[in-house]
Amino acid sequence: MTALLQEAFAKASALPEDVQELLAKELLEEIEWEMRWDRTLADSQPLLDRLTARAMQEYREGRTEQKGFDEL
Repeated sequence: MTALLQEAFAKASALPEDVQELLAKELLEEIEWEMRWDRTLADSQPLLDRLTARAMQEYREGRTEQKGFDEL
C-alpha cells in the first residue's frame, strides 16, 4: 500500500462511521469500474487489431484522404 493511501485511510478512520461507509462504497465502486474498464480494453484488443489492419490496407491502396482536425 502506498504512503498516500495509508494517509487517506488513517484520516478516514477518524471520520464518523456513516462517512466511512460512504467513502468505502465509493472506493469499492471506483475499483470495480477500473477493473471493468481494464477488462473491456483487453477484450477489445483483437477487434482493434483487425480495424488497424483494415485501415492500413485502405491507406496502402490509396483509399484514404488526409484531412485536418476541423474537417473530420
